[in-house]
Amino acid sequence: MSGLPVIGSDEPWSGGVVSARLRCVLAPNPSPMTLDGTNTWLVGTGPYVVIDPGPDDVGHLLALVDAADGRIAEILLTHGHPDHAQGARALHDMTGAPVRALDPKQVLGGEGLQPGTVVSVGGVELRVLATPGHTADCLCFYVPEDGAILTGDTVLGRGTTVVAWPDGDLGDYLRSLRTLREHAQMWNATVLLPGHGPRLANPVAVIDAYLEHRHARLEQVRVAWDGGRRTPEEVVDVVYADVTDHVRWAALLSTRAQLHYLEGGG
Repeated sequence: MSGLPVIGSDEPWSGGVVSARLRCVLAPNPSPMTLDGTNTWLVGTGPYVVIDPGPDDVGHLLALVDAADGRIAEILLTHGHPDHAQGARALHDMTGAPVRALDPKQVLGGEGLQPGTVVSVGGVELRVLATPGHTADCLCFYVPEDGAILTGDTVLGRGTTVVAWPDGDLGDYLRSLRTLREHAQMWNATVLLPGHGPRLANPVAVIDAYLEHRHARLEQVRVAWDGGRRTPEEVVDVVYADVTDHVRWAALLSTRAQLHYLEGGG
């Protein structure tokens, strides 16, 4: 029943240099959920900020240190899921750089992050924007010099993200997408740099497509429920009939979030 267009690019993604201040070091953890792998972003020209160090993979972390010439000043997390944050402690131990995040449990050796926080390292500025929904602790980071918004899992380079119920909340996610759209327009942002998959031009158009997709999917869930499907599993059978068994669990999380929203939980 999907019938919804694929958002983003189907082209393979291997990371690399995006600008003089932005570089992606792709983690070696490809999967149906992580796409080509986790995008770990190096921001700056030295010293550097690392955004989402990714899995606790020694080879990946050493590649980060090497790419930064050993000059990592801060480690920022878009959220606490292991594929983004698991390597943070090891990278902190290797470099001494503090780990900063919205969730206090993820903070190590420094201050946490709050909406509106500005992080300045080596003459490069990052502005923090709270975008809960995929999880409660999701953040995006804006780099004014490049018109770039690093979106973590709030917006992906291919496909759409999972609302990871119950920590994730669809009402929050829809509000976050609208907030992100407003800021992308206000900032004249030119590119979205996601936590998985390729970079995306035309940020406002991409976010509009995300909002359209979410509302269309929500309507499919409502129709399935009104048509007599009475469990999340039964709704998934109809609405996500084309998903593989490998990602059915993710469709079930999003469906639970959608049903909660339809029940007035948004």
